[in-house]
Parts: sequence; C-alpha cells; structure tokens
Amino acid sequence: MTPCLETHIGSLRLKTPLMPASGTFGYGDEYLGIISYEPLGAIVTKSLSLKPKRGNPPPRIHELPCGMLNSIGLENVGIKRFLEEKLPRLSELGLPVVVSIFGESEEEFLRVGESLKGAPSVSALEVNLSCPNVRKGGAAFGADPERVFHIIDNLKERVDLPLWAKLPPDPFHILEIAEAAQKAGAHALTLVNTLPAMAMDIQRGRPVLGGITGGLSGPALMPVALKMVYEVTRKLKIPVVAAGGISRWEDAMAFLLAGASALQIGTALFSNPRVFSEVHEGILRFMRERGMTTIEDLRGKAHEVEDHPL
Repeated sequence: MTPCLETHIGSLRLKTPLMPASGTFGYGDEYLGIISYEPLGAIVTKSLSLKPKRGNPPPRIHELPCGMLNSIGLENVGIKRFLEEKLPRLSELGLPVVVSIFGESEEEFLRVGESLKGAPSVSALEVNLSCPNVRKGGAAFGADPERVFHIIDNLKERVDLPLWAKLPPDPFHILEIAEAAQKAGAHALTLVNTLPAMAMDIQRGRPVLGGITGGLSGPALMPVALKMVYEVTRKLKIPVVAAGGISRWEDAMAFLLAGASALQIGTALFSNPRVFSEVHEGILRFMRERGMTTIEDLRGKAHEVEDHPL
C-alpha cells in the first residue's frame, strides 16, 4: 500500500508536505514544462510588495562550497501586476497558492495583505518578516517579538486568510519570536529564512555581492534550521513549515522527525531540477519499508528522545 503523505497546516490540506521556498520558484509557473509539479503540495510565490521593486545591484548570487549567497533584494512586479498577470495562470495548476508578502513598513504589509482578499486560489499568506538583504523592513521586523506580534495581529484583523509567519534564524531568541507570532494568531511558522552573511573578493578588495551582504542558504543552513524547528515544535503547538538546506530525501526526513508539518525546498532546485521528485520518492520508500501509513507516523518522533542537559 502506498503511504499517504497528506498533511495539514491549520485548515489547509496539502496532498504532500513539499513546496518551493519563496524566492526560488519565481511566481510559481516558471518551471512548468521543466519539472513535474505532481510531488508538490502547494506553490509559494516570491515575496510581493505593494509597488514594483527593482532589488539590489548585481552581482546578486554567489556560489559557495557550503551553499549559496543571494542578495536579490526582493525584486518583484508588485501586487497589482501579480494579480493581473501571474495569479490567473497559477489558478489553473490546481494547487494551493501561498503568496509571500513583504513590506518596508507595517502599513505596507497590511495594504499588500488587503489587496489579496478574495483573490482566487490564494490559500494563505506567508508573511516575510525576515529577509536579510534589504535596507528597510526585512530581518529588522522579524528580530523584534513586539513588531512580529503587531504585524501578525493587525493582518489577522484585516485579512481573512491563513497567515504563515516567516522568521529569521535567530539562535538566541527564536522561541520568543515564535511565541509572539503564535500569540498574535499566526496559523503557522516558516522556519527559517536565510542567514545574514557575506563573501569577499580579495583581488578587488571588495565584497562579492552588489548589495554587500546577502542571505546564506543551502546545506550550511540546514543544521541551524533543524535545531530551530526542533526547539519550536517541542515548545509550541503551532504548525511549522521547515525551510533551510533541504537537498536530499534524508534532509526532509530529519525535519519531519524534528516536528515539521511541511517542507520547503529552494537552493537545491537550482542545481537539481528533480529534487522534488527525488525527495517525494525517498520519503515514500522510507515509509513503505517501515510499514508507515501516514506522515503522522514520522512527525516529531525525535521529541520522544529524553532531553540531554546542556
């Protein structure tokens, strides 16, 4: 019997726990005809602002032995063009659409969120409170529990859509930030965004990226993200969507065992277009070999291990 990979994020049902990470899959339809969308449980768009945003100067991407740095700067077409040009095609895919939203101010978050009320096929908003490579907003919002609470609380009052709070990889305050989002009424957390980082061009004597610093993603981020998913899901009841360095089915399994309800894959897609299919097949194979029938047979099993003192 084929195991069931269906999972739930609040009231939202996903046929599989897999989805792209925001910013790595364009607006959601760019990979049509290139990869199979069958393993996906949802689409996550790149982050959208109220008005079009040009982003940071190039170079914007830098490959590292341990992953990738990006300094895109949240370039996007703005919410109006997204609704007119992008969403109609996404609506034809038959998958839940999670729209990532961003604001340079708290008011902009609210205006973008309100613009999506009643939009067809939009199943949830991922509130990007943690982008590390923009000058306004970004990680500055996500690092402050009070601002996280205020933004989510106001959005919940004015937007009738499930809210996923995307939080920064803050190793010292992640529980405080996560608790603030949960208390404000977030329906889920996305853990974690990229880690602030940089690279240096020693020949030219200057930073490699045009935006000076960027966000570190890929395998180097995974152990950090895994620890935060484990800590948050042990303490809080809110569903967690894990993101950060998943490139193999074994990585996905680790996050499920740590307590994640769903999984986002991003950087790995740039070098391996089959990554979603491979992860999907690997999880099914693992479950089948062990006689497991649902994702719940896996989720959070690592929590059963007795705590070790620090």
